[in-house]
Amino acid sequence: MNARVEEIYQYDEQVFDSVADLIPSPENPTPMLRLGKRFNPHSGYDVLLKLEGMNPFGSIKDRTAQYMLQGLNLKEGQTLVEPSAGNTGIALAALANAQNTPIEIALPEGAPEEKKAMLRFLGAEVIEVEDEACPIFPSEGARGVVKSMVESPAYEGKYVSPNQYESELNVAAHYHTTGPEIWRQTGGNIDYFFASIGTGGTISGVGRYLKERNPSIKIIGVEPAERHHHLSGLKRITGLPDEYFPTILDRDLLDDLISVSDEDAFKAGIKLARTEGAMVGPTTGAVLHAAIEAGAKNKGRAVLISADNAAKYISAYAEFLDD
Repeated sequence: MNARVEEIYQYDEQVFDSVADLIPSPENPTPMLRLGKRFNPHSGYDVLLKLEGMNPFGSIKDRTAQYMLQGLNLKEGQTLVEPSAGNTGIALAALANAQNTPIEIALPEGAPEEKKAMLRFLGAEVIEVEDEACPIFPSEGARGVVKSMVESPAYEGKYVSPNQYESELNVAAHYHTTGPEIWRQTGGNIDYFFASIGTGGTISGVGRYLKERNPSIKIIGVEPAERHHHLSGLKRITGLPDEYFPTILDRDLLDDLISVSDEDAFKAGIKLARTEGAMVGPTTGAVLHAAIEAGAKNKGRAVLISADNAAKYISAYAEFLDD
C-alpha cells in the first residue's frame, strides 16, 4: 500500500453519512475555552467556557433535538410541530430535513429576526405568535398553539410534538452527552457548574451527572433579573408558582440561583468578543456575568455553558450598542 492510499484510509472516519452524525458526543465533544485575565481578573479562579455554539446547527439544542427525535415514532404523513424560542426549532428543522419530515415551528413574534430567517431558510413553516420570550403559562402563546394543533380532532393526528418543555429526553441528552464530556474534559477537576435556565433540561441533565460523580460540585442556575426580558429562551423562576415551574427542572440540584439583568448580560457578551475574540449570544453573557461575579469570593474551577453563538443575535447586539 503506497503512502497516498494510507493517507486516504487515515481520514475515512472523518466522512459522515448524515448531518445528525456531526452532533457531539463524549467521544467527539464541543471544545472548552479558558478565559484569560482580561475577562476573568480573579486569581485562583479558573473559568472554562464550553462552546456549544460549535454544534452543527449552532446551539446546545442540537443535542436535545436529536434525542427527542430518536424517541418519536413518526408515522408516514405526520408533521412535526414544536414551540421554540428559536434554537430547538432550528435544530429540529435541520434534522427533520435530513430524514425528509415536514416541520412547523411556533415561536414568539419577538424572537430574534435571525432565528426566524434561519427557520425559513431551512424550509420550516414559521408560526409567529404574540408571546413572551419564555412564557409562564404553558397553555398560552406558542406552547398553547402547538398543544391545540396536536390535540385537535380536526387534524386527525397529523401533528406530533417532541415537547421539549416536558420531555425527559431533553434531560437525558445532557446526562448522557454534555455531562460526560465536561467530566472527561476536566478530568473531574471541577468545582462549579453554571448554566442558564430555560426548559431546565441542560442544568438538570448535566447537574445530575456531575453530582453523581462528585456531590460537592456546586450547580448554579442563571435566570433573568426581570420577568419581561430580552434573553431569548431564558425563564425567571424566582417567585414562579409551582404549577408554572419548568416541569423537567430538578430544583433539588440547584445550589444557587443568580439573577442577571439584560444590560449586564449584553455587556458581558460584548466584552468577551472584545477581549477573547469569542462570539457568544447574550444568554451566555448572563452566565458569564454571574460566574465572574461569583469569582470575586470563590476559588477553584468553574465550567460555564455557552448555549449558542452571536450569529443569531447581531441585530439585538447592534440595537444595544446604539442605545
